[in-house]
Amino acid sequence: MLNFIKKNIALLWAKKHVKGTQSFKQNAVKDQEQLLLSLLKTAEKTLFGRTYQFEELKTIEDFQTKVPVSDYEDLKPYIEKIKKGQRDILWTDTPEYFAKTSGTTSGSKYIPISKEGMPYQIAAAQSALFHYITQKNNADFLNGKMIFLQGSPELEDLYGIKTGRLSGIVAHHIPSYLQKNRLPSLETNLIEDWETKVDAIVKETEKENMTLISGIPPWLIMYFEKLIERNGKKITELFPNLQLIITGGVNFEPYREKMNELLGKPVDTLQTFPASEGFFAFQDDFEKDGLLLLTNHGIFYEFIPLEEYGKPNAKRLTLKDIELHRDYALILTTNSGLWAYSIGDVVRFISKNPYRILVSGRTKHFTSAFGEHVIAFEVEEALKATVEKYPAQITEFHLAPQVNPAEGLPYHEWFIEFEKAPESLEDFRNNLDEEMRKRNSYYDDLISGKILQPLIITSLKKNAFQDYAKSQGKLGGQNKIPRLANDRKIGDFLINFKK
Repeated sequence: MLNFIKKNIALLWAKKHVKGTQSFKQNAVKDQEQLLLSLLKTAEKTLFGRTYQFEELKTIEDFQTKVPVSDYEDLKPYIEKIKKGQRDILWTDTPEYFAKTSGTTSGSKYIPISKEGMPYQIAAAQSALFHYITQKNNADFLNGKMIFLQGSPELEDLYGIKTGRLSGIVAHHIPSYLQKNRLPSLETNLIEDWETKVDAIVKETEKENMTLISGIPPWLIMYFEKLIERNGKKITELFPNLQLIITGGVNFEPYREKMNELLGKPVDTLQTFPASEGFFAFQDDFEKDGLLLLTNHGIFYEFIPLEEYGKPNAKRLTLKDIELHRDYALILTTNSGLWAYSIGDVVRFISKNPYRILVSGRTKHFTSAFGEHVIAFEVEEALKATVEKYPAQITEFHLAPQVNPAEGLPYHEWFIEFEKAPESLEDFRNNLDEEMRKRNSYYDDLISGKILQPLIITSLKKNAFQDYAKSQGKLGGQNKIPRLANDRKIGDFLINFKK
């Protein structure tokens, strides 16, 4: 009876919440303009606000003229002042948290999360669940155990600012209605070594009634494989009441077939787009592609056409200016004190009513050694189409240019760890090259013009990508291995795992 009551209360809450979101879906452009002006007003007296004369900025155009696009290096001098205990620097007072992330050029990054910003992180996650419950008319997962594969919730103190991984910070804000059934235990969550932690999670969960499992796809796969290895059962055999998989951080599509194979039968999947800088979007319609952009969650968005990104005077577009099916670098201004901040993600709009996006890549993750500028969305879609024609299961892959081969023309080298290789790797390779040529005209020109030879596939031994991540100290948590590179740094490591 208690479970029945809990389920029905959740259904009522969810439907009421989803009904209340219709306003922001319909008024996104107006809400965004009002939000920016509100953020500028609030931060007028901060050091950053005084530096850029926020009190004089009355329009979006004023803001874009006065405040330049920034990255972490640009904001680092301000963040260093905050780390030393200074107040009213990027945002009023001091941040409630620093989300500590691993940077490639800046070492560790400390992303501020204000007392105004943190509730939106939690509200977005709740809204994602409420949309799922409403659309599927299913809240059964509340009656079982739930697991969130995440970083350690142990936080350090930095001049009164609690500091740690975002997933560890969020662990302190899990709603009370989810806390009782949440796994793993605090003791297990505090384990730093990822492999040791996953082993402990497996032992702690394998006999439980798991109904919801959340994490980024590569680490979900690692967890599932260990469960299967220990128990000899597919995941849905082990957890027959599993209702929902929640993923985020990377495009789920390249992992879908592998995930389904491990699961044994289909399980509902909810895709999300969270980051230390904010929670931007989630899947609100399970009959359509794309993630709903959250336009009333304390974040003002700008979009730079990808082909202009990094150039002087690049166009900074707002929602009213965007075009469908074009790639844009995502620029954020937030209620935690990030101003015209380039997060490094590339998005593509597939709908304007409401605004829905796909995450199509990273501004720094591309292959363009020959001017082709191949991005993640193109390679993932080409690979998906090829797998549909020549069935295979792929654990992970990486694309790197080979500029100076021992013989013959240069080429793109695809390092692929197959769980199950295609019957004919040569047919698979030829089709993949054709699919890439369809999606990138520059690449097609390079092949047609005999500048490049068709792509080469290098098959890798099992766990090659895990071994690479471990070698870089990036195994587990929210760490992701770049799918594309403009050099051979990752490729030269992976070549040692060639089959």
